[in-house]
This record gives sequence, structure tokens and C-alpha cells, in this order.
Amino acid sequence: MARRNTAPLTVTLPHDMAAMVKAKVTSGEYASESEVIRDGLRTLAARDAALKAWLHQEVRKSVEEHLDNPSGAIPPDEMLARVRASYQARTKKV
Repeated sequence: MARRNTAPLTVTLPHDMAAMVKAKVTSGEYASESEVIRDGLRTLAARDAALKAWLHQEVRKSVEEHLDNPSGAIPPDEMLARVRASYQARTKKV
């Protein structure tokens, strides 16, 4: 007897998400609600992998550079002032 490649799962979605899933099937973009959910999960997995890669490549690099030369660091008070100034500049434009 062949082993199943899938496992049944029951999920509860908010009405707007359930409507979105049904609309994807009704439009013909997907053959079933399960396909919509599987594609969404694949997309989530890809996003998680990209975030993990970014953390390992970019963030780790920045931490290692700082540990090698901590004198290049911006003091916390100065960084906070920069963030506040940037936020204020952006919100004034809106």
C-alpha cells in the first residue's frame, strides 16, 4: 500500500481570509483551497529562509565588524537622536 504524501488538517480562518482563499479558487488561479494554502505556506517558508540568510550574512557581518573595531560604533544617545530626527522628517512630509 502506498504511503500518503499529505496529511489532513482543519484550519479556521477569519472571514476575509476565507473569502480570499475561495476567490482564488473561483477565479481559476488555483484548483483547490488546499493549493492556495500550500502556496501561501511555501511563500512563508521562502520569506523565512530569506530572513535567516540576511541575518547570517548581513547582520552577522555587521556584528563581527563591530567586534573587530568597536571604535566605529555610534553612541546610543546619538543613534537615538538620528532615529528621532529621521522619523520627524518623514512624518512632516505626510
